[in-house]
Amino acid sequence: MTIGAVVIWLAVVGIAVYAGHFSRRAQPEKAGKLLIVGGGVVFPTLVLAALLIHGLMLLPELLAPAAKGSLTVSVTGLQWWWRVRYLQPGREPAELANEIHLPVGTAVEFQLDSPDVIHSFWIPSLGGKMDMIPGRRTRLRLTPTRLGTLRGLCAEYCGTSHALMSFSVVVEPPERFERWLDRQREPARPPAGAAARRGRDVFLASGCGACHALRGEDARGVIGPDLTHVGGRLGIGAGVLPKDEHALRRFVAHTDRLKPGVHMPAFGMLPAGDLNALAAYLDGLR
Repeated sequence: MTIGAVVIWLAVVGIAVYAGHFSRRAQPEKAGKLLIVGGGVVFPTLVLAALLIHGLMLLPELLAPAAKGSLTVSVTGLQWWWRVRYLQPGREPAELANEIHLPVGTAVEFQLDSPDVIHSFWIPSLGGKMDMIPGRRTRLRLTPTRLGTLRGLCAEYCGTSHALMSFSVVVEPPERFERWLDRQREPARPPAGAAARRGRDVFLASGCGACHALRGEDARGVIGPDLTHVGGRLGIGAGVLPKDEHALRRFVAHTDRLKPGVHMPAFGMLPAGDLNALAAYLDGLR
């Protein structure tokens, strides 16, 4: 499509330059009609038809059901973050948020849905976008072919913080991916150090567990992201901030400023010591 767009642009600009600077004579009526019909009707019809046929030929592979026993990733688009669940037969699901890891060279089926508005799941470096429609489950099959960290995003306007709804996609060797996935199924690590222990107490006492889950702790919320391994992720708040202890504190204290319209209340009323301890605890959840 990029090559076609460049060719068309060069043709249009070339004709305009020729007509404006080199051709001083009036063109015959027959030539004008030929240009309008050929360049304005026949050419775009043929080009668009070819692109449509090419796109339709790709759909069966993209929409084909995954083979039995293959990796399936369920992704739910919400305002304004992504719930990610890894589903494998005979194994416990692994849940995280705003980050996807994929084994290189392996076909993965994404099962996509939304409980609120239409979102659009898109990893530009891997394939086309797919709408996430309330009341429906759509499927998309992708095969990453090179290692690296990619960026995904929502490609459908979904509300106030639509532009603050990205996610990271880490493509890694299969053996490293399996080790990562096994760690994601483990419960939250016990806090290490006095500050982290205080932070766990602040987390539980402040009601964070009503919205967030921490497997292994008395926190089973399902409204917000699962925070069991939040300290090991690449970013915070669906790409709003890079992940570090200072950023965790900022996001907890000023959630509404960093992500307008977000449903999570800001906890800036907490004492500075409690905020520091809470950030230290969350950062240690690897």
